[in-house]
Amino acid sequence: MSPLPRGSAGAGRPRPARPTVAPDRAVIDCAVYVHGRREPGFRDFTEAYAHVRATGTGFVWLGLHAPSKAQMDQVGRVFGLHALAVEDVVEAHQRPKLELYDGSVFLVLRSMSYVAHESLERANDIVDGGEIMLLAGRDFVITVRHGEHTQLAGVRARLEARPQTLAFGPAAVVHAVADHVVDTYLAVVSEMAPDVDEVEERVFTVATSDLDIDVVYLFKREVMELHRAVAPLSEPLAWLAGHDGAHPPYLRGEHAGSFREQEVQRHFRDVRDHLVTVIERIGEYDDRLTSLLHAAATKVGIQQNTDMRKISSWAAIAAVPTMVAGLYGMNFEFMPELSWRWSYPMLLLVLFVACILLWRLLHRNRWL
Repeated sequence: MSPLPRGSAGAGRPRPARPTVAPDRAVIDCAVYVHGRREPGFRDFTEAYAHVRATGTGFVWLGLHAPSKAQMDQVGRVFGLHALAVEDVVEAHQRPKLELYDGSVFLVLRSMSYVAHESLERANDIVDGGEIMLLAGRDFVITVRHGEHTQLAGVRARLEARPQTLAFGPAAVVHAVADHVVDTYLAVVSEMAPDVDEVEERVFTVATSDLDIDVVYLFKREVMELHRAVAPLSEPLAWLAGHDGAHPPYLRGEHAGSFREQEVQRHFRDVRDHLVTVIERIGEYDDRLTSLLHAAATKVGIQQNTDMRKISSWAAIAAVPTMVAGLYGMNFEFMPELSWRWSYPMLLLVLFVACILLWRLLHRNRWL
């Protein structure tokens, strides 16, 4: 059999509110695949799965979009899904994870996409996305998507064009979807690179008075959001790649046999390698943005110290005439210079010279 194909394209962060999907739109596609080829005439998943169980060949691939609880309960009864898996699919907004339920694999993925923006100041989000859930057994695979950024139709079309790949069974579908999602991560981190460079340039080239530190915080928040979607996927992919010993929590239950084939594991290792690259890039961005926050805070602190020194310098200069004015404002009766004709202009000259000398001293010490 030839190698499993690789995917591409984008996706994004789950929305706070779960979208409402009409019942007739919940089932996106349903098909029976025998020896990697699609069998015609199976739109209803109940009929399709009954056919597979009766013949003992092939598997069912059911695609759903934000199903309701009633719809998912029906799917769970037909395919014999665990109640906890059904509940997680309906509730959505799950952390990326892998669970094994009585011979079936339940994998949760967060899909991410880059949000194009005209300028950094007007951007509210840098990444956005949805959620993909996969339930795979020996003779079925169910893909459930939440959000509009998953683009799983392209994954199905690419797999159907390669029947030798689909012949691997449900594991081939899980690999194709996981590879597609991880490729979207690569695309997102690549598109974020120029923005991070621009933020860095602004921090070090823009005047402190024009520095907008909110942009740095925005990118820091978005990078952390991307990290929360990507990092937890490392261990599930490690199990799928065959690293059982390092991840004992995933050993409970009976796994689907096709996931233990060496060819499948080899391609999951390739996906995990790409995920490691993404995690490293995200870590690099996070470190750079943290350094930029420190640099911006340092620049603001230096500017504040400079401003305080200037204010203190002018206050010191103003203190000289203020002190003299305070002395003459006491209205003492015996002040010898009051009877001198040139006392007033001489006093003004002395004050002027004193202020000039003090200004030169402060200027030479770079306080002004």
